[in-house]
Amino acid sequence: MSDLNALLEPGMLVTHPDQPDWGTGQVQSNIAGRITVNFREQGKVVIDGARVVLIPVYEG
Repeated sequence: MSDLNALLEPGMLVTHPDQPDWGTGQVQSNIAGRITVNFREQGKVVIDGARVVLIPVYEG
C-alpha cells in the first residue's frame, strides 16, 4: 500500500474521511507519519497516518 499521507506538506488542505463535520483542515506538520492538522471546526488534531488516509482538498 502506498502512503499517500507522505505527500502531505504544511499548508496543504485536507479533510478527514471519518470526520466530515470537522471541515477542511490545514496541515501544520508531517513528521514520521504523525500529521498535525488544524481543522476549521475541531481545532488542532494529530493524525496517525498509518491508520487514517487524509483526503487532499484542491481549491481553485
